Amino acid sequence: MRHRSLLVITTAVTAGALTLSACGSRDDSAGGGGGGGGKQTVVIGLDAPLTGDLSALGQGIKNSAELAVKTANKNNEVDGVTFKLQALDDAAQAATGQQNATKFIADDKVLGAVGPLNSDVGQSMQKVFADANMVQVSPANTNPELTQGKDWQSGKKARLYDTYFRTSTTDAIQGPYAAKYMYEEEGLKSVFVIDDKKTYGAGLAGTFAAEFKKLGGKVVGSDHINPEDRDFSSVASKVAKSKADFVYYGGEYPAGAPLASQIKNAGAKIPTVGGDALFSGEYIKLAKKNAEGDFASSVGAPLDTLDTAKEFMKNYKAEGYENTWEAYGGYAYDSAWAIIQAVKAVAEKNDGKLPTDAKDARKQVTEAMQSVKFSGVTGEVGFDEYGDTTNKQLSLYQVTDGAHKPVNSGEYEG
Repeated sequence: MRHRSLLVITTAVTAGALTLSACGSRDDSAGGGGGGGGKQTVVIGLDAPLTGDLSALGQGIKNSAELAVKTANKNNEVDGVTFKLQALDDAAQAATGQQNATKFIADDKVLGAVGPLNSDVGQSMQKVFADANMVQVSPANTNPELTQGKDWQSGKKARLYDTYFRTSTTDAIQGPYAAKYMYEEEGLKSVFVIDDKKTYGAGLAGTFAAEFKKLGGKVVGSDHINPEDRDFSSVASKVAKSKADFVYYGGEYPAGAPLASQIKNAGAKIPTVGGDALFSGEYIKLAKKNAEGDFASSVGAPLDTLDTAKEFMKNYKAEGYENTWEAYGGYAYDSAWAIIQAVKAVAEKNDGKLPTDAKDARKQVTEAMQSVKFSGVTGEVGFDEYGDTTNKQLSLYQVTDGAHKPVNSGEYEG
């Protein structure tokens, strides 16, 4: 693999006002301690696909948020408060996510929720949480519309819900970041664009294609697939006939991996490039040798390059979780920690106690979230006026010798 230069070199993460501390032991419960000694119990909801094709990503999100809760309890992060995590499975289905949001707000002890993974699921949950004034922090939703409204591309940005935040950056940056790298660094000038017609996939493919054409690249073909299918021979044949230099796929790894594999089997020995939903070990397991040479962008810098992530990775491994943290673990930890810090701010404002009225407590926690800032697993965590992360870091990985290896990291500058 030839040497690759960085588009933008990221600066070192500076220390924030708050730092992460060691996690609890494996014997701790998900809450890490219980609500004895007159402590108030605060429940943090967690919504993710814990079963099904995307469960590897979902379990990494759940485990990481659980680790944040254990950390907070062991170190008495909020004096007088014990945190507990309540995890619900959305199976990557929007309707189920909406039902889960309704379950969370029905419990007065739930003051905030982490999740979900999928942008279409997040979209279905937003109004439910907003109507209850309860904060939601997603570690993985990347569609820009969720924070900036449907007309964001025209410059008419409008925040839809003051209760919605995310620690991952958006496809408004992720798609163009990959386009610029493939065009300028890899020297590939023609692409066949495919998406799965879902909120995340179609949006990501759209931002990629727009930037690639802007740079001078040519989209020689485009198509859509049903993400539930696994036979993509027809579209694979179209790609082979197009003579494209590479494929860009907007979608998730359960369909993306067999699609990429079948494209190569059809005779198009070209890389498939995608977003963070392809950045999973499961993609390589599914595509096997045909995954070699494929690319995936992901939010943030590689965790093993960040000093702020070392403690997280050490403590996660010490817990003995069956699943790895995958692409979004660091962001899930930071999402849960952001809620914990918002709760802390509310308690400190109210002489060490949280409001006993759930509606009032949720409202105050949501308001406090806008000002939350700390040095997290993924770097400096904070939110802009839309609820988007202020950390715009991105990375690109290529499958080499059966593993995703980072080839580029930085902030996209259009």
